[in-house]
Amino acid sequence: MRKKANRKTESNWNRTREEREDARRTSKKELVVESLKLPKDSLLGASILTLTGNTEVFVENYKGIIEYNSQMILLQGKTCKIQICGKRLNIVYYTNEDMKISGFVESVRYFM
Repeated sequence: MRKKANRKTESNWNRTREEREDARRTSKKELVVESLKLPKDSLLGASILTLTGNTEVFVENYKGIIEYNSQMILLQGKTCKIQICGKRLNIVYYTNEDMKISGFVESVRYFM
């Protein structure tokens, strides 16, 4: 058991001070949001993706479009990057808060 605890401690110390403080802040925010039963998406800045079958994607809470072509759309979310891959992808509309993507969606990936 001690070996597992030491590995955990070591990996925590390998992170930079900023990373440790950021993780601590995030966990405190999450605890408050969960205990008050508040919506996580608006308070934590989480992106919301709603897929309608494999032909439409509605994206909410994103910052911007990084890359866009008919086979891949890469978006900057507030907390991560979102990659939507498929065929004949098209951004139907977008505003500062949401967008609609149509086409044949094959995959959705999140990157830190």
